[in-house]
Amino acid sequence: MKARDFWNWVFELGQLKRIDHEGWKLLGIKNPESVAEHNLRVAQIAFVLAKLENYPNPFEVCTLALFHELEECRIGDIHKVAKRYVKSYDEEKAVREQVKKLGRIGNEIFELWKKVKKLDSKAALIAKDADLLEMAATAKELMEKGYGYAKDWIKNISRKLRTKSAKKLLKNLGNANSNEWWQGLKKID
Repeated sequence: MKARDFWNWVFELGQLKRIDHEGWKLLGIKNPESVAEHNLRVAQIAFVLAKLENYPNPFEVCTLALFHELEECRIGDIHKVAKRYVKSYDEEKAVREQVKKLGRIGNEIFELWKKVKKLDSKAALIAKDADLLEMAATAKELMEKGYGYAKDWIKNISRKLRTKSAKKLLKNLGNANSNEWWQGLKKID
């Protein structure tokens, strides 16, 4: 792999910091999280979810999660309402071309991406559930800010989860408060 090809790929990945997670705009969110911000928390959730599922290689699941939305560098994030009408995009072609100049390493990245899209392994199912749990957490945060329709995301996510641990965690989301984690941590002078 040429250093130039590596850096071009890295700079392309930077697009994920500039691409909004579009679905939240349906709620009226003006500045939703970026795809990169979403992917970071997905990967972190994926590691923990893999541990909860007793998956022997949580690092694999975390890696799958990191690459699960590579195509969005070139295609953008297309929310579910738009996908109802947009049919002429080729995610696989976008990712294949993105990683082509990375050689063998690019082929490995492509296979990781494809694994999550196919959902044909336990690791891929856990990574997908992490993706869904991250969206559920964001929906909960938005509900607490007054965006009541975010509850629809949680309802839809509950039907898509596949792992026991993810289903159990989602069931308890209603009792959670996104501000509780910092309560009592403020330093009093």
